[in-house]
Parts: sequence; structure tokens; C-alpha cells
Amino acid sequence: MGTERKENEQATGDNDASPQDIISIADVSVEVATVDHTLQKLRRKYRKTRRKPKGLKRLWAYLLNIPHLAIIIAAVVFVVVVIMWSLLWVFIFRRESNSSAYFAGMFRLANVEFIPEYRQAESHEFVSMANKIQHVVSNVYRMSSVARLYKQAVISDLSNNNKGGVLVHFWMVFVVPRLKSPAVCEECVGAIFRDSVHTSLKNRSSVGYLLGLPVDIDSILINAVQRSDYTSNAAGSKCVDKMYANLPGARVPLNVFSSWGGVSCHVKLTAVPGSLIRLTVTSFHIEPTDCVNDALTVYDALLPMRGRILHRLCEPVSTSFSLVSTSNVMLLSFRMTNGNKTFRGHFEAIAEEMCMSQIETQLGPDITGQIYSPFHPSLLPPQCSCTWKFETPSTAFGVALQFENYVLKPKDMKACDHGWWKVNEIIFCGSYVGHRTVFRIADRNPEVEFRCSSRNSAQPFQASYSSYNISQPCPESHFLCSTGLCVEKSRRCDGLDDCQDESDEVFCSRPTMNCGGSSPVHPLFVCNGETDCSDGTDEINCTQETTCSAIRYQCSSGSCILKKNAKCDGVHDCQDHSDEDDCACGRPSPVKKVGLATGPERIVGGVNSVEGEWPWQVSLHFSGNLYCGASVLSSNWLISAAHCFSKERLSDPRYWSAHLGMLTQGSAKHVAEIQRIVVHEYYNAYTFDYDIALLQLKRPWPSSLEPLVWPVCLPPTSHTVTGSHRCWVTGWGYRSEEDKVLPSVLQKAEVSIMSQTECKKSYGPVSPRMLCAGVPSGERDACRGDSGGPLSCQAPDGGRWFLIGIVSWGAGCGRPNLPGVYTRVNKFTSWIYSHIS
Repeated sequence: MGTERKENEQATGDNDASPQDIISIADVSVEVATVDHTLQKLRRKYRKTRRKPKGLKRLWAYLLNIPHLAIIIAAVVFVVVVIMWSLLWVFIFRRESNSSAYFAGMFRLANVEFIPEYRQAESHEFVSMANKIQHVVSNVYRMSSVARLYKQAVISDLSNNNKGGVLVHFWMVFVVPRLKSPAVCEECVGAIFRDSVHTSLKNRSSVGYLLGLPVDIDSILINAVQRSDYTSNAAGSKCVDKMYANLPGARVPLNVFSSWGGVSCHVKLTAVPGSLIRLTVTSFHIEPTDCVNDALTVYDALLPMRGRILHRLCEPVSTSFSLVSTSNVMLLSFRMTNGNKTFRGHFEAIAEEMCMSQIETQLGPDITGQIYSPFHPSLLPPQCSCTWKFETPSTAFGVALQFENYVLKPKDMKACDHGWWKVNEIIFCGSYVGHRTVFRIADRNPEVEFRCSSRNSAQPFQASYSSYNISQPCPESHFLCSTGLCVEKSRRCDGLDDCQDESDEVFCSRPTMNCGGSSPVHPLFVCNGETDCSDGTDEINCTQETTCSAIRYQCSSGSCILKKNAKCDGVHDCQDHSDEDDCACGRPSPVKKVGLATGPERIVGGVNSVEGEWPWQVSLHFSGNLYCGASVLSSNWLISAAHCFSKERLSDPRYWSAHLGMLTQGSAKHVAEIQRIVVHEYYNAYTFDYDIALLQLKRPWPSSLEPLVWPVCLPPTSHTVTGSHRCWVTGWGYRSEEDKVLPSVLQKAEVSIMSQTECKKSYGPVSPRMLCAGVPSGERDACRGDSGGPLSCQAPDGGRWFLIGIVSWGAGCGRPNLPGVYTRVNKFTSWIYSHIS
């Protein structure tokens, strides 16, 4: 107040105002100050009202405050994460942690009468019996160690049985946490059921009682199956058909078309009791994909059980054939993709065959008869038997059985996979081969018993029988082969495998050339591409036509010439010029690169290759890892070893990929998918005989990859490797037996082809479809990982490269006097062309 006053006084003095005026001015001045203060208060109030709105606006303003906004965003993210995790758990992780396991099973109810109503799943009789059986099966597993995992049993079919009673086909479903999956293994599930029956066995019978049901323990079979098998065969499926053959011998037609729709369709066949089913396939038009897309699987049951597979068809069929069941039921499981896919055939009920014969032979080896496999010409079922009792006219004569593609050998510790034979109490095993054999029985009255022993349907056989002189099986002018065949002695050591097992060509002294002599030059030296005689007489008139044999080149016209290595040698030797057809092969174009010439790394005693040096070399990868090698035959086909694909999973082409045009692992110019794998039908997993396989690519490799990808030449059957040929084995396999690291760069090693006599000295019984190659010291050899790869030999004077061998087997790697054993490719030329042409 004092300050205001001094200012007021000073203002009064200056203006000479009267007291009244002073009072009034002061009043006005005070009044103005009050208005300003009021305006400021109103302004502050107005601002406070704007800052704190009411209702939603006030809430929104509060939420947009920066500290609050951060908290809200964090809360929203947390909620979203919780929701997403819950969804993932429900739809993914929970499904992963708990999966269903499916099983198909069958067993026989003994002493239970089958009635026709059981064939109809909708009938009251079927439902009543199915419920009773289902209750028994469920009771077994709900009282077992897997009770918490067991979900349900479903009775699929009730059929009559040739052994009497009722044959039950059923499904079982388990809900299995992955950590407990071993608890419901196939063997475990089957053992639980068998043990339940076993505890009730009485009087040494195979029939036990489960809640009043007489179950034959020997008939129990339980297999794990895929979910797709269960869903496609379950009740209500639109692609399951049932057919019945009620008249023996009456053909029931079967025609299936891909227009049916669906990937998988099933046809259940049933015949009258006491009979078997013969299925005849007239034609089957599908895309060959090793049963991946199109296939027909025939089961010896009414459910798709792995242990009851009779036969699988993965390739088109144009020639009619038939197969036989072991009982009166059969299941056909079709898988055909869209397209013009068809199946045509029929089935019929046939009587069980009583195969037993009494045979009297006549004097003279030329007087023969025929014996046949059971149900011939149908494929052999897994269970069958036949007995032949022979009688010869004299004690000096025995019985000779000549087979076309079958051989009998004494049984060893291994099982008989292709026929069990008992000849006068001695057991033999049968196996299939690609040539004739003779089995002689030195007994006047032998009894020969045969039993089927293959897991699936097997090829039929037939044999001609005759008498033979026990003391002199072959005429004096003939030589007795290990195969039982008789060949003229003059044909021994002539370079031609007349015995079909080279027993006439081994342990032969080196033949004399007879150059300039009165006798002709030995066939081994005639027209082999080398001048063995100084006067060159062994290499003249090589294109003249002659009688055909395996050591003479055959032209497309059918005529044969003396020249052995006429194929793709740059000279037109055949009159039709066919020897120079299909010669776009065996011409590598190496590309030199710094640092990749030679080095210390070895295949076994080998060196690094250079790019383009072996353009036919292929690296086969199984599930992404190097497993075997192969060679390029054409734009669509590769060739490899059968043992690379011998196991069930290894035979699935979807796991394989072919790496072409590759020098260093991981640098392939082209990676191809495999469409199908063709393993030789006579491949023997014990002896590695017929160790050859073909691989068809899904798509041809592009021609733009030439010359880094290029086929190798296939040798004709007459092809001969001489001392002038250079032979190399290549691959990415291990460099020694002890090595644990695979080389990254393609390795090569030069080896020499050995004679079969030397090969047999090292390994004993080596088949004529094998050859040995290496060096005496063993320092150069193939090893693990090289299997299926090429043994390539170059014709003299820079000629083309031919695929002479396929890496097959051997004793270790690089051992002295134990060379590598290879599949002899020229023994399979016809077989190869029959598939790739």
C-alpha cells in the first residue's frame, strides 16, 4: 500500500488535480486492477477446465499420458502373447505332445460257427458279435500296462476261415505322449494280447479263452499302421468295396479307374470257405513312381497289414499274371492319382491244391517230363507245399532236374528266402538266377519235398526231369559244370562262359596265340583291338559276319561280327552302321584349375580330380548326406549298386537326391530328385550277386550343363578290356578303413582289371557277374562311400570311356591281395536297355 501511495502522490503533483479528482482516480485505478485479476483467475480456471475434461474425453486424455501409454502397450503385448501361446499349445504343441498310434490286428475264434450275416456290418448278428469281441479286446488292454494310453478297439470284419471258426479283423487306437511311444511298440502291443491268451491255454492246445471267447494264439497278428490306413478303411469310407465269390471257378470282374476319386481305394475280396482266391491282373496303367504315388498292394487279409503283403505293383502291367492267397480273403489297396489310370482283372475262388505226384522216369537223358511249382503259372503264395516221388528204371540211374532260372544249394545258417527243399532228408535252399541249372539226385527212388518260404508272393518255377547215369553224368566228350550243365570239352577255356558260372573258364593256363600255325588263333586274341600276332593276322577280317556268341558283337540287324569292341570306336563295322548309334557318351572335357590338380588326399591311393574330368560321376545323397555314388547313363537315368537301396527305407526314392556335375561336395551344378529305383530282381543281399540298380530322375538334367554333365558309354556284352585300356575308380568315399572324414574333392585312382582266376583265388566263389580290380599291394582301391560309383575304362589311343564296373564290395579297403569287387556291367547290358529304352 505504501508504494502505491507514493506513486499516486507523484502523479497528483504533476497533474495538479483536485482532491475529489484524486479520490475518483484512485477509485478507478483500484477498480481496473480488480478486473485484471479477475480475468487472470478466469483464464486459469478456463485452462484447468480444458486440462481436465469430463467423461470419455477425460479418460482418453488420461490414457494418452506418456507414462500411462507405456504401461498400456506392455499390458496389450502381454495379453497377445498369452493368447498366441494358448493357441499354439492347443493346436500345435498339444497335438505334437500327444499323437495317436494305430494298429491293425487279426485272430481266429475257434469253435465259433460262422454265419452269413457276419459279412454284413449293418446286421444285428455282426453288431452283437463285434460288440462282444470289442469288449474282450478292450478289457485286455485296459487291464495292461498301457491302460492309460489305450483309447478304443474297432471290429472291422468277420470272415469265415479255412481252418474253421471266425476270422476277426480289428483296429486299435492309442493316444500316446511322444515320451512314452516305446510303451506301445508293435511287439509290445502284440505281446500283451498273446500273453492274455497264453495264460488261459489248456491241454497243450493253441486255443485259449478270453471271457469265454476261444482265441487261437497261433493266428494272432498285430501290425502298426499309418493313420491314413485307418481312416481310409474305417466304417463309412466311400472308397471301400466288398466283393464275394460264392461259386468256385466263376470269374468275378474287377475294373478300377482313377475317376473314382480319392487317393486311396480298397476292395475286400472273400470266397467260399475251404477255398483260396486267385487274383488275375490283366492290365494296370499307372505312372511308375516306386509306389509313392500310384500303386496296388495286395494283402493276404482284409486289413492293410504289413505282415500280410502278398504283392506290390509299382509299374505298369501289360502282360497278364496271377497270384494266390493263403486263405479265402484278400484286400486290394489302390493308390492312383488323377489321370488316365486303370486296373483291369478278375478274381475267382479256387480249391486248395493237393500237390503230390508219383513219377516214373524213362531211360535216356532225352526223355523228359515237367514238374511245376504249386498253382503254376501263378505266383507262389507265402504258404504252399508240393511233393514229388520219383522212380528210375535202374539202380544205376538217378534223377536230374533242369531249372530255367532257379538253383538249389545246401542250406547254411541263413533262412531259405525263396523256397525250402528236402531231398532224401537233406535240406536245400532255392534262389533265382538268370541262367539254367541242373540239380542231380544220385538215388533211384528220391522223394523231393518243396515248401514256399518267401514273405511275399514269389516267382513260379518249372523244371524238366530225366534219368541220368550216376557214374557218368555227362557224355565222355563233355565237361561237367558246377551249375550241373554239360558242355563240350572243346569249349573249355575258350573265353566264353558256357557253364553260366565260369567254371569252364577259371584256372585255365594262358592260351597260346597260334600265330602263323595251322590252328586258328585263340578266340581271346581275335579282334580284341590289339595286335597280338606280329603279322597282324589276329586283327584281320574283323567285320565279317560270323556265328553269334557272348564274345562277338551283335549288330541291330541280328548279325554278329568278330570284332569285340566295335561299339562307338569311330568306325562303321556293322553293315547297318548300328555300332555307331547312340554314341553321345564317354567324352569328358576336363577344365584345369589352379590348386585342384593333384594332392595328398586319396580315394585309397588316389588324387584329386579336376572339374569336368568325370562328367558322369554322381553323388547320391540320402536324407541330405552322402551315401553312395552313381553314373549318368542318359538325361533321365542313372546307374548304381543295388545294395545302396536294399533296406526298406533306403528303397524310398523320396529320401534320395542326385548331385550332378560336381567336383567338390556342395558345389553341384544340378541337384535332381529321384522318381523311382529299379533294383535287379535277382539281387542277393548275402552274396551281392546281381548288385545293380537303375535310378530314374523326375526331370532330365538340362542340356546347358554339358560338358560338365555327360553320360558314360555302356559296354556291349562282347566288350573286352585289354592291357591297353586305362581304368579308374572315382568317388567321394573314405580314403582308408580308419578314416572318419570324407574328402570334399572327387578322388580318382588308377587300377588294373584282374582275371577271374586271380579274383577267385582272393575271394573264392565269385560270380561271373563280378570282376576284381586293384593293384597287388592294395594301395589303390575304392572304400566306404564309393559304392555304386563307376569303374571307367578308356579305349586305347584316347578312345571313349566305358562303364566297365560298379563299386560293389570287398574285404576292407586297400588291403594287399584283396582287390575291390565290382559289378560286371557288360553282363547286364540287355537288362539295362530293357528299362531305359
